[in-house]
Amino acid sequence: MLGSLSNTVAQNLLTRIQVAIPKNPQLATLLQEITTYIEESRTALHLQPNGHGPESKKRRLEVSEDSASGEADSINDISFSIPQRKKLKLELGRNKDKGAIRACHPTSRETEFSLPWRDVEYCICVPVPEKAQPSYNYCVFPQGDGEQILFTIPGAKVKQDTITSDAPVDGEESYKDAVTRLLNKRLKTKVLEPDVKEFASQVIQAYRKGEKAVHVKAFRGSKDGFLFFLSAGILWGFKKPLEFFPFHAISAISYTSVLQRTFNLNINIIVDKSSASEGETRELEFSMVDQADFGGIDAYVKRHGLQDASMAEQRRAKKLNINGVSKKIEEGTEEDGDGEGELQKAAREVEEMEDEDEEEDENFDPGSDGESEGSGSSSEEEEVDHGGRRRDGADLVEEELGSEAEEPMSD
Repeated sequence: MLGSLSNTVAQNLLTRIQVAIPKNPQLATLLQEITTYIEESRTALHLQPNGHGPESKKRRLEVSEDSASGEADSINDISFSIPQRKKLKLELGRNKDKGAIRACHPTSRETEFSLPWRDVEYCICVPVPEKAQPSYNYCVFPQGDGEQILFTIPGAKVKQDTITSDAPVDGEESYKDAVTRLLNKRLKTKVLEPDVKEFASQVIQAYRKGEKAVHVKAFRGSKDGFLFFLSAGILWGFKKPLEFFPFHAISAISYTSVLQRTFNLNINIIVDKSSASEGETRELEFSMVDQADFGGIDAYVKRHGLQDASMAEQRRAKKLNINGVSKKIEEGTEEDGDGEGELQKAAREVEEMEDEDEEEDENFDPGSDGESEGSGSSSEEEEVDHGGRRRDGADLVEEELGSEAEEPMSD
């Protein structure tokens, strides 16, 4: 069996073993067992006879039944980012029950990875941010523990012979329209896209100034990315892993670290989906969101009742179609209290505290209560003027809103 190890390293090892066994006969059995294990491992890994590596390094999530039959529409030269960063052929199986979305080698058509249509939970199409030329990301989210898929298509019109379909493609149709149309024929739920009626950023795009952005830039820890506020949830991308927070999985949304130019958005996610009211939750903080977009984000949060954790159970009931959910809730028209957002509440509370400070200053009598020099505030304590600002330049509003001594970013 050792003789089958044909490369140079194996031959050297064989020679050394043949010399060692006569001197240490008790090692013969052990070495034979090691050899057997190596041979079995090679077989399991499909190693080539020369031991140089696997016969194929292709990843396969699942190969659908329509792969070999050619019952699929295909689009050439698609750039994939997840699970592999590679340009491949996109194939869309025509059978909704047994077909799949696949990424294939452009010439051999060998499947690199795939996801059955039945296992697709969400498919989201959003513009790629910060690009001069329009392009679109398609984010495919599986049910359960399947592999996410992210691919990008250009915003241009379809070029001749790039799409093979059972139905002719209109020469005036864009790649986005064609791909979305083909996906919608197969998916259980339609492709989800952003809508400026849901949210539009107030920040001017540096690359396409005449176009409204439907995203905001943010940071999660040290990782930068983009938030999209969609009609069914919030998308965070585009680094692996992608994350989508449907409304029924959100317990509440709040704001912290409110500065002059930025604030943090905190999304409380329901981890234990068995109960929205009592289940375990996890808070995700997205920092450095531009203050210019607070109004649009807060309006979105209030419109969908996301500021109130008590409505999480109702959102989940709507998702599961549980009886007893009021029509008002189903239509998303029920608002919490006076409809005041978290940031607006914080600002109002600070203004009230400032008013109280001003009244105390007006009524202040330095000789009252028998105060002596040094019995009031020490020389090290900071004084406050009537504008709500300490005379050393610090801002009380910033402190009250939990800026944690962080200074606003300079222009």
